[in-house]
Amino acid sequence: MTVRRRGMAPYLPLTEQAADHVVSVAQADSTNALARRMLRDGELPVHAPQDDGEGRPPKLAMDAVFCDVQTAGHGRLGRTWVSEPGASFTGSFVTVLPRCVLTDPAVNGWLTVIAGLASLEALDGGLGECGARRVDPEECRLTLKWPNDLYCHGLKLGGILTEMVPLDGDVAGEDVADDNVADDNVALVIGIGINLGLHAAQLPTPQSTSLQMHVEGLPPVSQIRDIVAARLAKSLRSRLAAFVADPAGAAPAIRDEALPLLWTLGRRVEVTFVDGGTLTGTAIGLNEDASLQVRGDDGADHDVHTGDVGVLPA
Repeated sequence: MTVRRRGMAPYLPLTEQAADHVVSVAQADSTNALARRMLRDGELPVHAPQDDGEGRPPKLAMDAVFCDVQTAGHGRLGRTWVSEPGASFTGSFVTVLPRCVLTDPAVNGWLTVIAGLASLEALDGGLGECGARRVDPEECRLTLKWPNDLYCHGLKLGGILTEMVPLDGDVAGEDVADDNVADDNVALVIGIGINLGLHAAQLPTPQSTSLQMHVEGLPPVSQIRDIVAARLAKSLRSRLAAFVADPAGAAPAIRDEALPLLWTLGRRVEVTFVDGGTLTGTAIGLNEDASLQVRGDDGADHDVHTGDVGVLPA
């Protein structure tokens, strides 16, 4: 394990124990971009999944790249992600998975869902670990907005960006569902941004929120950031290992776990397609491939896939 810190970089002692390799810097354009460059330049170790030959899930390496503030953070489809010094969780987790899983449209949509479930698990567990209490347990429930947002009290608490990175040649990160490379194994970079200690005046949009606004007894951001990051490293490692061992078999259980946590279901949504088209309707289901089923205002049902769209509340 190698840890690099510069300036006011996050101090992550628990994460250092949970992850195989941790990089922590004060500032980066984005942690996903930094992780891609480090993979390209050989500065992050690359370990293929290890199969013990006895039918258990493969052993995955898990690296973490963190910064205190991002200067060019972004989400899906190039959307801007704003972070505040000393108040945000801005990190990326890097592991190596079989190319056939990451490029299979029948199952690769679940990777972002897995990251979302791991994030909610880490946040819930972290709050319990530090003794923090929700102001209103029901109203402040943590949920997922399809396909890649973390929600609290019906507002955006955080976001997830999954990118697939080839392990040789030029690195050009794309959404997992859109990329295709020839290697047997590729890197999966999972960028996660969470508003932890922002005050109302610091929030980037009226649709955003911050954890400290809904929780009493929250410890300093430096402490809760480390607690959540360490839990995320463990949860992502175990969840992804189980998934790649049997993607089709694991998908129904992931779907069952996600459904009661999916804020989007039953709500009006506006889908903006990459080609400029739009669809307005009601989200009515989550399909077996992790696509969202939307009943359009025309009465027809449409399957909306993660790689094609951005989804906003209508």
